[in-house]
Amino acid sequence: MQKVYITDVILRDAHQSLIATRLRIEDLLPACAMLDNIGYWSLECWGGATFDACLRFLKEDPWQRLIQLKAAMPNTRLQMLVRGQNLLGYRHYSDDVVRMFILKAAENGIDVFRIFDALNDIRNLKTAIVAAKETGKHAQGTICYTTSPVHNVSGFVTLGKDLAKLGCDSIAIKDMAGLLTPYAASELVKALQDAVDLPLHLHSHATSGLAEMCQLKAIEAGCRHIDTALSSWAGGTSHPPTESMVIAFRGTEYDTGLNLNKLQEVNRYFTEIRKKYRRFESEFTGIDTQVHVYQVPGGMISNLANQLRERNALDRIGEVYKEIPEVRKDLGYPPLVTPTSQIVGTQAVLNVLTGKRYETITNEVKRYLQGGYGKAPAPVNETLQKRAIGKEEIIDCRPADLLKPEFEALRQEIGALAHNDEDVLSYALFPEVGRQFLEQRSTGTLVPEVLELELTAVDADSIKKAPTEFNVALHGESYHVKVTGAGPKNQMLRHFYFSVDGVPEEIVVETLDEIVLAGGAQGAVTSTIARKRPRPSSPGDITVSMPCNILEVLVKVGESVAAGQAVLVTEAMKMETEITAPIAGLVKAVHVVKGEAANPDEVLIEIAPLSDAC
Repeated sequence: MQKVYITDVILRDAHQSLIATRLRIEDLLPACAMLDNIGYWSLECWGGATFDACLRFLKEDPWQRLIQLKAAMPNTRLQMLVRGQNLLGYRHYSDDVVRMFILKAAENGIDVFRIFDALNDIRNLKTAIVAAKETGKHAQGTICYTTSPVHNVSGFVTLGKDLAKLGCDSIAIKDMAGLLTPYAASELVKALQDAVDLPLHLHSHATSGLAEMCQLKAIEAGCRHIDTALSSWAGGTSHPPTESMVIAFRGTEYDTGLNLNKLQEVNRYFTEIRKKYRRFESEFTGIDTQVHVYQVPGGMISNLANQLRERNALDRIGEVYKEIPEVRKDLGYPPLVTPTSQIVGTQAVLNVLTGKRYETITNEVKRYLQGGYGKAPAPVNETLQKRAIGKEEIIDCRPADLLKPEFEALRQEIGALAHNDEDVLSYALFPEVGRQFLEQRSTGTLVPEVLELELTAVDADSIKKAPTEFNVALHGESYHVKVTGAGPKNQMLRHFYFSVDGVPEEIVVETLDEIVLAGGAQGAVTSTIARKRPRPSSPGDITVSMPCNILEVLVKVGESVAAGQAVLVTEAMKMETEITAPIAGLVKAVHVVKGEAANPDEVLIEIAPLSDAC
């Protein structure tokens, strides 16, 4: 059969790529009847960053979201993306957690499991694929496409054969960075067609402007399934437009059979919905051919830009682009997809901002170099590996083989906050965020992030941007103020960083619960909390290189520490980093607590040298 089948990613990857996965269930449900009536092969609606965003920002139960979508679209397969042994998180989970997650996802509405591993390590795919097969659902094995000196068609075909041996029902080519070119797509599809007797699906991001051509050449070569997004959420770092691909094949042997009028009707709805989320739009979501030079996936670009903007270093994004291939080479050329894209990207930012390569190494890079994520596609930089892991042993086996069953222990940890197995899984995947969500649910205090009001009477072009550097006079004194950065808009506690006469300062703006203001209008009240930490002046002063959150404070005042000992654990761009003591001595002062934000050029911990302490 020549017909081409379409999977639309409007309910997941489209808005993950363009507005950081912020579409709320209240804006999805009104479109479901229209989507269910189109005749898609499947609708991707779950997985990826959806779970995290639901818990962290939208304050929605991701399991209830899935249940509601399934009830609203009973006639269409629902599809999700699973990161193999990582599931939807950033570490490997024990096999019992993986099996339970797949089982519950199937019970709650998932029909197609697209399962991938960031390193294309087949060992990390087996448990999830077998579990999906045991549920009777469609198990789709995935090849993460990338380019490097060690990646080639032969290697991808070998992986395709291995996926077929595991019993996969189909194989997806996942071009998450938009690195495929039309003729490379044709060559790869033909080679896989000759090697495996399974349907092939092509998932290609439009970042470089080549995705539509890649899909056309892939279909001519024998691929019969493509991923698209309704046109109002297509292009750039998203995907080829559904309507355009339907038109392209209409009247040919590849005709999709989809009704263009129905597609345009539902697209009109999503066109209007997108306007509500303009605060999350990124300027880095258009066509960008730099991906073929720096291998930067579309979803990674906006994250890098935000991180650098918070550090007041957006002008250095070009340096970060150049550093990413160097870090990737040192790590053995991993495909850049979650979590490896975050691992490589964050380390590249650190290398640029600190001015010295690998002066600070994230915990995830250490774990990766130890083998904690699986086998790297190529040998890693041995000097860097020794520096990162010291005398710890290299992990040669499947990383999950080292993990004991943990589901029941997780159930005990979260206790009565979990009402069912699904809640335990939410906590397992995102311990801090999941626990906070469940606690807020139990107290009825779940409040989603605020959507900015649309401009109405005011012409947007007439609005002037606020200055970032200015002088102010207060009580007869003159001060020079320079804004140096700001935390994410979507936090209940938002941090603003600036300097006053060269001294760094921080203001935390706290969004309180909605109250009734004068005149009956609903709004938010903010309070400010000014924190002042000393500036670094001594060898024992500990600082960070970029804005971050404090996950753990590992030392106390009066405690003796050795040079190189971990004293803090921080988080930036969802990656953890251990901050170590620069010298041996006694902890003189601690200026930060768990949960606070930290800014560069602030002393977080003071260590007095042993000679001074004595």
